[in-house]
Amino acid sequence: MKIEFRKVSSGLKDFNLDIVSVNFEGTFCKISPKLVEIDAKLSGETDVLCCKCGETFTTKLDEDFKFIVSDGIYNGNDEERSVIETENGFIDFDEIVNSEIESIKADYHICDNCIDCEDFKEIQL
Repeated sequence: MKIEFRKVSSGLKDFNLDIVSVNFEGTFCKISPKLVEIDAKLSGETDVLCCKCGETFTTKLDEDFKFIVSDGIYNGNDEERSVIETENGFIDFDEIVNSEIESIKADYHICDNCIDCEDFKEIQL
């Protein structure tokens, strides 16, 4: 779902995306001529790799997100929200949710079989 930046209003709008077994829903609104705020929840499940044994397993998703989407380069400082800069004048919700899912997949996950396993040792750097 893409929305042209200039068409976003200052009133809260709801959105809901279902991608495979993941739901991404929340609200968005324009907070300045070049900034849109998105409050969202990511729920469902996705497959991830165990960092110890390399097996794929399913993990539950239940994450809250707060974003600022900037139409162009963002010059502010925001410690409470992640910043997404766009250059094409559109907010692409599909791209945002896919990026967050890939970020979760890239994290370290340990399957139930490896949690108490003494055969595998995590390497501390």
